[in-house]
Amino acid sequence: MTITTARQFINGELVGSKRESSSISPADGSTLGRYADADEQQARQAVAAARAAFADTDWSRDRRHRHQVLNGVADAIERRTDELVSLLARENGKVLGEAGFELSLTVPKLRYYAALALSESGRAAEVSPGLHMSSVPEAIGVAGVIVPWNSPVVLAVRSFAPALAAGCTAVVKLPGQTGLVNGLLLEILSEVAGLPAGVLNSLTESGDEVARFLVSSKDIDVLSYTGSTRVGRQIMAGAAVTLKRLSLELGGKTPMIVFDDADLDVVVPVLTKAVTTFSGQFCMTGSRVIAQAGIAGQLRERLSKSLGAVNVGPGDDPASDMGPMIDAENARRVDALVSAAAEYATVLVRGGLADPDTAFYHPAAGGVRTGRDVRGLRIRSRRGAACQRHAIRPGGVDLVPRHRPAAAGRTAAARRHRVDQHLGPRRRPVRGRRLRTERPRPAERPARTGGVSGVQDLRADRRVVHGFKKDQPSRKGRP
Repeated sequence: MTITTARQFINGELVGSKRESSSISPADGSTLGRYADADEQQARQAVAAARAAFADTDWSRDRRHRHQVLNGVADAIERRTDELVSLLARENGKVLGEAGFELSLTVPKLRYYAALALSESGRAAEVSPGLHMSSVPEAIGVAGVIVPWNSPVVLAVRSFAPALAAGCTAVVKLPGQTGLVNGLLLEILSEVAGLPAGVLNSLTESGDEVARFLVSSKDIDVLSYTGSTRVGRQIMAGAAVTLKRLSLELGGKTPMIVFDDADLDVVVPVLTKAVTTFSGQFCMTGSRVIAQAGIAGQLRERLSKSLGAVNVGPGDDPASDMGPMIDAENARRVDALVSAAAEYATVLVRGGLADPDTAFYHPAAGGVRTGRDVRGLRIRSRRGAACQRHAIRPGGVDLVPRHRPAAAGRTAAARRHRVDQHLGPRRRPVRGRRLRTERPRPAERPARTGGVSGVQDLRADRRVVHGFKKDQPSRKGRP
């Protein structure tokens, strides 16, 4: 089925691009439709629209309006949830239940931030006898958001909703791998009553021109990125030039620990689902099972059998347990990593490509050999293992036996990337307190430079204002 070309959303209008690209089904390689493919010129237009909306409208000062609009977005998405679920399953490849799970998280987030828009309050204090200070929150400006392809709807909303609730305007860069899903989402946004032109802009691109511009632009005040650690480092370096505030959620590993007293009838189905969710393309997908020695052998046998029985098929087929990966290229890349893993691991379930021309990949599992003892910990004998390089392996899991519960916990934490710990700033997406500054009240002029503090001297009516823009570093070295 061919879908009308999906468009961009800039300054309140759905528009095309000079370039168009095809959306390819990960299940059979067929063309699902076409989408407008943005470039830097359109990124500049979107940022200019967001800047103008922030500067020239009452959006940042009218919390009731923000509350109404965010609830309107929630209503609009809720009405068309079934369409989004179906298209996610076909274009992204996740099975229907997982696509439904993504959408089930989306509307509540919008409702939450709609309510939060009404709940902000300022601070006041008597800092010394007869000397009073008060402050009120103020939106920081334009927020840039770079969204990954593994959960494009909820991860877009998770970042732009708090930005809008805080009074910011936003430019969202969406991935080309889900161009049609993006187009449907933007169509829904364009129909939301009361959303001012330029407050929310969104572009789909297959490359990285738009993303690079958002990182470097002096008109983007804060940026949220979800993706790999490698790209996160590049974004940090690029954003340093403008001292841009960042929120980075970067790739990590999720060890799962099984102790001797576990009920394997319960544990094995949970582990199987944990390592095959979103075909393994998910930051919280299990990638390593650490089992206490007394149960390790039995768990290895039962988990291997369970993974081998996973039914891999099209995302929109109700009979599928696991859908395809995002595209055939990634499936081939993962297959090469799994093959290389045989050098340091015992292959329990090989899995692999069903067809080199499709993105179907059957779950794989390996038993990791251990080497010398380091401070009481048994570690892998080779560094640079696939599971240490953040390889996304659909259903890929390493099983590591440990003799004591404490050793299992230490092993989980001793890997190159620790349990639930990511490089860079906190793993939260853009949140309200990162999207706001505080300004003195009353103020002589709108505050736009990061952190702002003020002290009212009752004798001379003076204020001290400091910030951290490129040409105005903070006196206190903090926002």
